[in-house]
Amino acid sequence: MPSRTGYGAAKQVVVEEKGAEWEVTPGGMVVQKRDPESGPPAAVVPTIRVKVKHGSVYHEIYISSQATFGELKKMLSARIGMHPLDQKLIYKDKERDSAAFLDTAGVKDRSKVVLVEDPTAKAKRLLETRKTDKMEKAAKSISAISMEVDKLASKVSALEAIVNKGGRVVEQDVVRLIELLMNELLKLDGVVADGDVKQQRRLQISTSVIHSRKNECEW
Repeated sequence: MPSRTGYGAAKQVVVEEKGAEWEVTPGGMVVQKRDPESGPPAAVVPTIRVKVKHGSVYHEIYISSQATFGELKKMLSARIGMHPLDQKLIYKDKERDSAAFLDTAGVKDRSKVVLVEDPTAKAKRLLETRKTDKMEKAAKSISAISMEVDKLASKVSALEAIVNKGGRVVEQDVVRLIELLMNELLKLDGVVADGDVKQQRRLQISTSVIHSRKNECEW
């Protein structure tokens, strides 16, 4: 049977073979070396089971005890399909803010929370969504009109260049160009939009039409 000294030497050989990441404890065990600068291991945040009542139905949600009520709303949204902004979460007869933490509010494992739909918030959200959709649609329409106007404007410039050099152009081409510009102006008038973009494009089209008509007289 090897002596204690011999056993310790064998342990040291094992450590040397494993490399610098291993060490021998006072009890003689070979373990992974700990970083002296690293603090104690972080405490594990427990997962709790929250019972959420919605109408006559209970939903059990497993969530971190340090999560917010807003995160709970997102998990409920995935479960029942109700938008987080339309939800009201009530705990202990008090509506809880989305930014509030569950543990701070006293929510523990198996705590009961009540979920109700907020009709005012839902109506507001739907109005904002419709407004955003309308603005996006208007922006796409104006963008398409702008591209067409830019093409027509380049043709106006080309005709102007010909006239400035003393050349002549076909009158029918000028008439057709004016008609196309007027059509784009009518399209723009039909776009329901707010802000300066629509007005700027309208001004640009009107200017192009005026230039075309002025040059038509000269041609």
